[in-house]
Amino acid sequence: MRRFLLQRLIALIPTMIGISILVFFVIRQIPGDAITAKLGAEAAGSLSQEQEASYRAYFGLDKSLPQQYLEWIGGIVRGNFGASEIRHEPVLNAISETYPLTLELTLLALLIALTIGLPLGILSATLANNGSGGALDLFVRTFSLIGLSIPSFWLGTLIILLLSTVFHVMPDAGDYVPPTQDLLRNLSQLIFPAFSLGFGFSASIMRTTRAEMLEVLSQDYIRTARSKGLRQRGIIWPHALRNSLIPIVTLVGIEMGYLLGGAVLVETVFALPGLGQMIYTAIVQRDYALVQGGILFAAANFLIINLAVDVIYSVIDPRVAHG
Repeated sequence: MRRFLLQRLIALIPTMIGISILVFFVIRQIPGDAITAKLGAEAAGSLSQEQEASYRAYFGLDKSLPQQYLEWIGGIVRGNFGASEIRHEPVLNAISETYPLTLELTLLALLIALTIGLPLGILSATLANNGSGGALDLFVRTFSLIGLSIPSFWLGTLIILLLSTVFHVMPDAGDYVPPTQDLLRNLSQLIFPAFSLGFGFSASIMRTTRAEMLEVLSQDYIRTARSKGLRQRGIIWPHALRNSLIPIVTLVGIEMGYLLGGAVLVETVFALPGLGQMIYTAIVQRDYALVQGGILFAAANFLIINLAVDVIYSVIDPRVAHG
């Protein structure tokens, strides 16, 4: 197990280096630069040569791109992600201020998705296996198709529209309150964004759970368990579901990263000051340090989640760690 975990940790290093190179050079292909974003196109175009050289030196733009990258990555190794020009604070401080909201939103969306998708997927597969699915199985499959077809930002916009025009209320999301300060108000602010983000994911979980459960329920050992007189509940939970978990865990691990990415649009729709909204604003204003640090941090989260999925694999099926 230790060797398995060490191999996965070592594999993260070249991946993170590759991501850092990609982020650094791609962000600099966007038209404009930090000087234009700070002063405006007209003011930046009227600078004298001395003023432009001074600004370029201040933003580190007077050096070649490889030199800028090496300085940036060297600072990250020392724990220095640089300073944000638009927030006037270290990048790590900006991330630590905005990430808790995004993490809470993502976890709440995941909880909603699992609460909806897992039971419905199990129920649909069980009824279909018994030949008694009928209307309920059709409803679950139709519901999953609808969930996969609706973008999270569109669903969020629709929720705001319905709440404002039908119920004459607006989601209180702009003035964010941490859960440690007021839990009920915090949940009232995040429940609609989390549902918008998690609804489509619940459909994916539904479909995957149904497909895997149907496959497992057709196996010989399940029929043997039934012939020995085991009740349906004793077959579903300890046997069928356990052997269906690896694809479901894979889906959760992959989608967790996409939920973090999808939070950008949902946070924008609901005016939530999270990590996604921060990165979007930084891209618009060409705050290189903040964009690079924020995306690299989000990518590290994605890789850590996948590492956790690998560890969970080895717990569910020890053969994975020795494969």
